[in-house]
Amino acid sequence: MNPEPERREATVGETTVLLASPRSWCAGVERAIETVERALEQAEGRPVYVRKEIVHNRTVVAELAARGAVFVDDLHAIPEGQDVTVVFSAHGVSPAVYAEADRRGLRVIDATCPLVRKVHAEARRFAEQGKTIVLIGHAGHEEAEGTMGVAPDSTVLVQTAGDVAELDLPEDAEVAVLTQTTLAVDETTSVVDALRRRYPHLALPPSDDICYATTNRQRSAAAVVADAEILLVIGSANSSNSQRLVELAGRHGTPAYLIDGPGDIDPSWLEGVSTVGVTAGASTPPGLVTDVVEALRKRGPLQVFERETTTESMRFSLPRPLTTRRGRP
Repeated sequence: MNPEPERREATVGETTVLLASPRSWCAGVERAIETVERALEQAEGRPVYVRKEIVHNRTVVAELAARGAVFVDDLHAIPEGQDVTVVFSAHGVSPAVYAEADRRGLRVIDATCPLVRKVHAEARRFAEQGKTIVLIGHAGHEEAEGTMGVAPDSTVLVQTAGDVAELDLPEDAEVAVLTQTTLAVDETTSVVDALRRRYPHLALPPSDDICYATTNRQRSAAAVVADAEILLVIGSANSSNSQRLVELAGRHGTPAYLIDGPGDIDPSWLEGVSTVGVTAGASTPPGLVTDVVEALRKRGPLQVFERETTTESMRFSLPRPLTTRRGRP
C-alpha cells in the first residue's frame, strides 16, 4: 500500500481509505490454521475433526471444511479410536476436555494459542497458592470457558467493573486476577482498578494477559478513527477481538460496522463519506481486506494509505505431533 502523504484536499468524488496496520491474522491464528492444514495432509484422506471453530472467522472455517476438516461442537460427535484425530482450537480447552479425549482414545493435536496457554499456567499457579481467581472475560466465550476449567473451584468470572461489587467474596480474601486475551485494554483496566480498590493485595500475573496482537490492533484502529468518518471492521460476529474494535471506534465517536466481507457493505454507510477507515480482527484472512478495498474502489476514485503504528514479527512453532509422522518420532 502507498505510504501516507501530507494532508491534501480530496478531489470531488474521491474516497480516501485509511488502512490500519497491524490488522488481520496474528501469530496464534496463523499457527492454528496451519495446524489444521498440516493435520489434513498427514491424515491422507482420514477425517480430521476440529472441536469448535479453529478460529472465529466464517471464511476460514468454510475453507477448511471444504478441504476436509470436520467441525464439531462436542467430542461425543467424534468416533472413538486411536486413528481418529481431533484438533483443539486456538481458544484453548479445559483439562476436562483433555481427559475426555484421552478416555475416548483420540489422537489430540492442540492448536491452543501459546498466549492462552500462558494464562492457563497462571491459573494453575494461583490456584495452587490457594488464591481465588477473578477472570475478566465474556461469559460463554470458548477461551473464558477453557481458562475457568483449569481451576473451576477457584475461579469466578466478571465482565465489567460493576460486577466486582457483586462478588460474593470476603474482603480479606486472597484474590488474583487474570484476563481473557482478546479484551479491550481500557475497559479491562477499569475492572482491574475496581478489583484493586476492593482487594488492595490483589495478585496480578507477571505480564499482561491481553495479547500483543489484540493491543496492537486496538492501537492501530484508534490511529485510523482519529481521521476517518466511518470504520469498517472486517471480522465475524463471534470474534471477540473484532467486536472490541467496533466498540473502540464507538468510544471515539466514529460509526463502525462489522462485516464478514465486501458483500456486507451497506451503500448507505458510505453516502457523503470521503474518508473510510478499514481494519480487520486477528482471525480475519488478509485477503478479505484486499477484497473490501477493491469493492470500495469500484464505487469511484480511491486513494489508499496505510497507517502503521507498529510492526509484528512474532511466530509460533507448530504443535509437536505435526513435526513427526502420525505423532511418532
